[in-house]
Amino acid sequence: MTTRRTFMKGAAAGIAFCSCSLIDAARAQQPAATRLPVTVKGQRVKTVDLHAHCLIHDAVALLGADSRSVISPVKGAEEQFIVVADRLRQMDAMGIDMEILSINPFWYRKDRDLAAEIVRVQNEKLAELCAAHPERFGAYASLALQFPDLAVKQLEDGMKKYGLKGAAVGASCAGDDFSDPKFHPVWAKAEELGAVIFVHPQSTPELAKRFKGNGWLANTIGNPLDTTICLQKLIFEGTLDKFPSLKICAAHGGGYLPSYAPRSDHACFVSPANCNPDIALKKKPTEYLNQLYFDALVFTPEALRHLVAQVGVSQVVLGTDHPIPWEQHPVDHIFATDTLSDDEKIAILGGNAARLLGMKQI
Repeated sequence: MTTRRTFMKGAAAGIAFCSCSLIDAARAQQPAATRLPVTVKGQRVKTVDLHAHCLIHDAVALLGADSRSVISPVKGAEEQFIVVADRLRQMDAMGIDMEILSINPFWYRKDRDLAAEIVRVQNEKLAELCAAHPERFGAYASLALQFPDLAVKQLEDGMKKYGLKGAAVGASCAGDDFSDPKFHPVWAKAEELGAVIFVHPQSTPELAKRFKGNGWLANTIGNPLDTTICLQKLIFEGTLDKFPSLKICAAHGGGYLPSYAPRSDHACFVSPANCNPDIALKKKPTEYLNQLYFDALVFTPEALRHLVAQVGVSQVVLGTDHPIPWEQHPVDHIFATDTLSDDEKIAILGGNAARLLGMKQI
């Protein structure tokens, strides 16, 4: 069997998105790049990126003097303010047909009124963008999770009123784990609606002192660790038993959990004193990984091979972190993993995402 990839290559990686109307107008006059299809065995594959970011100017502006804190001092951060023509050119260069956009939460410690307004603006603007470009963009709703009753309403509005695909959340909320019963109404509503909950970490603040120094460890280690803790809590506290149909997709390949998951199966056997006898899990901890979803942002073919072996190919989706330049050639990354069959590559490139989100796949 042969596998072939055809799409527009070239520059676009360094373009910055900004709000200058003159620059926006000039860019709007530029011809769009030709988007050539990704194919496998001659079959057209719609590539769907479930891990892509943006920011909304009007929402960030609600923070006033604190707005600069939202734009992290990392390469590509300013690009999260979308200029649509530029974003589409970049997606074409990467071989991405559709991005499912998310906004990393910066409102979890804000008061109810401010958090509600930030979420309202973001969800409305995301819906407008998706409606204008339905073949290129979908989006996750934002939620003010620190107020679970409000988050339930926002999730329902996001799905029913705005046509969003689910919700993007951190890996905890203002120091509280998602296994806390106060969040159960949110997960119950997500399960009822069939909403995808996209978990994107926000480092591990408790370790901030140890992350200081070279290597951007707050992200390099802190982000995957935050996701690992989140998922382990949902497993060991019985949350996934309580909500077995909850659709959770974890960024960055699920952090460290898939890399060392079998240790989880031994913990309570080795040290029962450190496990709660009132929580009787319905299956082995590692088996819960087969009901979660994970993006393929793990950088190497060997890492992707192992992720698939641990969680199952049906649970892996394409993810880039775009516009943050972690993975500039996501389609190439999937094709370079020669342990995957053609059908498995098709599934990761877009088939699994289409099934998860209830989308039509081509």
